[in-house]
Amino acid sequence: MKELEKKNADLQDQYLRKAADFDNYRKRMIREKQEAIDYANTGLLLDLVQVLDDFDRAIDAGGSTGEQDGGTAFSDGVSMIRKQLGSLLETKYGLEYFPSKDTGFDPNIHEAIGTVPDPSVKEPTVAEEYLKGYKLKGRVIRAAKVMVKMPQESAAE
Repeated sequence: MKELEKKNADLQDQYLRKAADFDNYRKRMIREKQEAIDYANTGLLLDLVQVLDDFDRAIDAGGSTGEQDGGTAFSDGVSMIRKQLGSLLETKYGLEYFPSKDTGFDPNIHEAIGTVPDPSVKEPTVAEEYLKGYKLKGRVIRAAKVMVKMPQESAAE
């Protein structure tokens, strides 16, 4: 009788473990499916980020040409389109720009394209942002291309 009770307890323990394993598997599959849905548009969004970059360059170029031949109206129109596209990508798809200038350099979100020595900084700091970085729902999909200010080592060390 004791053997049957022990065997029953072992089988019940195995059943509970298998049920817990299956529940964990089900939760993992749901999470992975949701991540696949969340990041399915990453390629398209990266292409649209390049369009945002082009709009930014057009706006910068429009500001440097002056107000000749209705250039201001055109520049304002381009700026409005850029804002609308940026807002749509942010609100509907979760795309977010992360500012980099004058922040600490983080190799997880920044791509250094060069360094400059600067005695005023104690830690590597972003001096200039050459290409904006973007995150999709908190995950970096494009690192910011930046110039980094590096602390100068003193001659005494």
